[in-house]
Amino acid sequence: MTEHSTPVASAPTGWRRSTFSGPEADSCVEVLDAHPSHVPVRDSKRPHGPALAFPRGSWGAFTAAVKDGTPP
Repeated sequence: MTEHSTPVASAPTGWRRSTFSGPEADSCVEVLDAHPSHVPVRDSKRPHGPALAFPRGSWGAFTAAVKDGTPP
């Protein structure tokens, strides 16, 4: 799988907190659904830090496995 990253994750707007993140403010993952080709993912503690950008198909397979409780 090819991974991409963006060095400044705060530039795009529209980030949302993952529903699978815990209620603690310091253990959250945020995703950006509106990106045209990838799904950027960042640590909410570092909104200005880097974000990983996964291909949509890979991200979809990962989230489906998490919802099903099966390892990807």
